[in-house]
Amino acid sequence: MKQSSKSVSKLIVVAIAAFGLVATTAPVANAATKTIVCYKGTTVKKVTAAAPKCPTGYSTKKPAPVKPVASTPAKPVANGTAFTGTYKGKIATIWSDSGVSATVTATGTGTVLGMDSLSGSGSSSPSSQCESIAGAGTISGGGNTLKVNFDTSSKGCAAESTAPTVVTITGNAVISGGTGKYAGATGTLKVTGSFAVNATDAGTKESQALSLTLTGSIVTK
Repeated sequence: MKQSSKSVSKLIVVAIAAFGLVATTAPVANAATKTIVCYKGTTVKKVTAAAPKCPTGYSTKKPAPVKPVASTPAKPVANGTAFTGTYKGKIATIWSDSGVSATVTATGTGTVLGMDSLSGSGSSSPSSQCESIAGAGTISGGGNTLKVNFDTSSKGCAAESTAPTVVTITGNAVISGGTGKYAGATGTLKVTGSFAVNATDAGTKESQALSLTLTGSIVTK
């Protein structure tokens, strides 16, 4: 029998953590305090106090869901270096009442130019079964690193509205610099991937297999 989800939207949020997001903290309320939920873009914070107020820049008004735009293939760059790799590893998740936090570690094979390590961490609180991904991560190896950020076409979608299910990742990772011989690097990598979710109840911890394929070009100065 499938395990029910507290929220349909919880099933896809861990896709965002593949390259990381800003973590949130959920304090515990008691009889003498009041808890409010504050929003700033895709970041959600709970504030608990006798007279709670949202932090500067946050509002109690929940933003409208972002409608994902169609993903477009990464365009080859004439003076770029081809990059094609498949990264396989683990995504560890911890669920709460308001969302999920996750950490990712993976090793790549293929034409990865010596950068065979991918890592990331983060958390989020989604509002639908299929959501845009807003995050960043690092690909490294051989003393060099690449910094990448998902663009607005990127999304994670759950196959089912309840757990267990499989989350599919699609979109583009934009290269926003790096270190070593990739300092100042640019380019775009098309991303596809997937991982499983078995349960989304608060307090549930999982470590699932993750696979991500990145294909595109790296342009160096």
